[in-house]
Amino acid sequence: MLVHLLKSKIHRARVTAANVNYEGSLTIDEDLMDRAGLRPYERILGGNTANGARFETYAIPGRRGGAEIILNGAVAHLGKPGDQITIMSFALVEDSQAADWHPQVIVLGPDNVIQSERGI
Repeated sequence: MLVHLLKSKIHRARVTAANVNYEGSLTIDEDLMDRAGLRPYERILGGNTANGARFETYAIPGRRGGAEIILNGAVAHLGKPGDQITIMSFALVEDSQAADWHPQVIVLGPDNVIQSERGI
């Protein structure tokens, strides 16, 4: 049996821009994607702690070191620069491996700088 478990999480990311005219997705600084174990075009779930909105889209890499978190397309209507969001991805894991599973999690602070990491 396979179970869905949290694979990657970027916690307390601050939205830096919103672009409703882009065709879709969430732009994430590629350094942050690497540290959290997110792949380009990977399906993600986002939650906006400022307004409670949840959205599903895919991650696209942004400029390394730019600390960008950009809401694109329709998702741009669900937040604004300065909002704090959580970005998550999930994996199908064999039940036999679930007990020892640990997601890659990064927690961001001001200016989207990594404050802590676990599971890495």
